[in-house]
Amino acid sequence: MTPEQLRMARAAVKLGVRELAEEAGLSFTTVSRFETGKSGLQHKSAEALRRALEGRGIQFLEDGQVAEGVGVAVRKEA
Repeated sequence: MTPEQLRMARAAVKLGVRELAEEAGLSFTTVSRFETGKSGLQHKSAEALRRALEGRGIQFLEDGQVAEGVGVAVRKEA
């Protein structure tokens, strides 16, 4: 998960940073610092965020994957 994916996913389900952090069992600071690129995430923290967002219908995509339904994607810069 990238910071951009996290921000887009959170916006799509209309969750604030504090709400998401609480749902994932993480601190506000952990989520905020990752979203702003100030720090990375431990694997268990990334998984907790992923589970919380996937539970609300978010599908995370790797490069080249497509999803069903509405959404947005970030195009690679040439």
